Amino acid sequence: MERFKRVFVVVMDSVGCGSMIDADQYGDVNTDTIGHTALAVDGLHLPNLQAIGYGNLHAIKGVEPIQSPKGYYSKSLEISSGKDTLTGHWEMMGLKVSTPFKTFTETGFPQELLDELSARCGRKIVGNKSASGTEIIKEWGEHEMKTGDMIVYTSADSVLQICGHEETFGLDELYRCCEIAREITMKEEWRVGRIIARPYVGTCKEDFKRTSNRHDYALSPYGKTVLDTLKENNYDVISVGKIYDIFNGQGITDAHKSKSSVHGMEQTIDLAKTDFHGLVFTNLVDFDALWGHRRDPKGYAQELENFDVKLGELMQEMKDDDLLIITADHGNDPTHTGTDHTREMVPILYYSKSFDGCGLLPLSQTFANVGATIADNFNVDMPEYGESMLNYIK
Repeated sequence: MERFKRVFVVVMDSVGCGSMIDADQYGDVNTDTIGHTALAVDGLHLPNLQAIGYGNLHAIKGVEPIQSPKGYYSKSLEISSGKDTLTGHWEMMGLKVSTPFKTFTETGFPQELLDELSARCGRKIVGNKSASGTEIIKEWGEHEMKTGDMIVYTSADSVLQICGHEETFGLDELYRCCEIAREITMKEEWRVGRIIARPYVGTCKEDFKRTSNRHDYALSPYGKTVLDTLKENNYDVISVGKIYDIFNGQGITDAHKSKSSVHGMEQTIDLAKTDFHGLVFTNLVDFDALWGHRRDPKGYAQELENFDVKLGELMQEMKDDDLLIITADHGNDPTHTGTDHTREMVPILYYSKSFDGCGLLPLSQTFANVGATIADNFNVDMPEYGESMLNYIK
């Protein structure tokens, strides 16, 4: 019989907690997303994370260790190669990624890829660099509206993004071009994790605004994940935020798009008020997308404090037979050089109102301990990787 009827996994996207042993291979020595963020703003106020034991786990200015925290906690190593969103989440649910997804942050996409994409879409291509989505629309949006040229760009993630004005380019045409791009980038040398359609509206660069009609064309996981196993056994697998896109819908029974990380937490809180049986899997992307890539520790700090407020509300709504797991998928130290993710360990924090004990758990050797713990709880097949923590958290 399962111990917890409902499990909530909340991923603080990019909130790493110290560089991995192999960080030198990625140019990420001495990175520490949450630790350096706290130092940059002279301390963080995170009373709910502190209550679970985050300050006992890691040095965070303003988040001091406390006696008898409410939860269990450990840091986790990553066994997969890379430091991107898909890799981190897939490993979390039991898959090991041996070959990192391709990024084109420094160089843009190769001309051969662009030539094929242009020929098959019937449009010239502009952009082709790593850029903020809002900035590249300001730079090229008016040009695209006049000429019909297609704005293609990337970021520090493994993505190819295409912008299109909803009226002059058209949503159907944007989606068609993205589907072609997805097919082309299935080639191993160009294999990116996601193609993203980025529609926008407005009449000029001063009032261009991206819309909610974004669509992601992700790779499907190459093997069965814990999500698939739960679904096959008739458990609810409810995604919040970009989890659906990360797994290309595989293993998901119900999906909720989020407008922001705060909205994602509000959706998770609302789901906690419903009667489901299984897993809610939430990704909070704003830490990464709005602040980490833009190297803004002040914004990152505020996002952490906003999250902590909502975390307190979620903890209040939880029942005795609920389990909350808080973790991350990689780092993105806002005080580091460049705009890329950082190769870091991540926290794994466990909380339930039913816990009698608390404390530090052994160092997790893989993010997959999260998925293994969930599978063990619901008595379904265990993933190939990962160790269940169910017997440790009591």
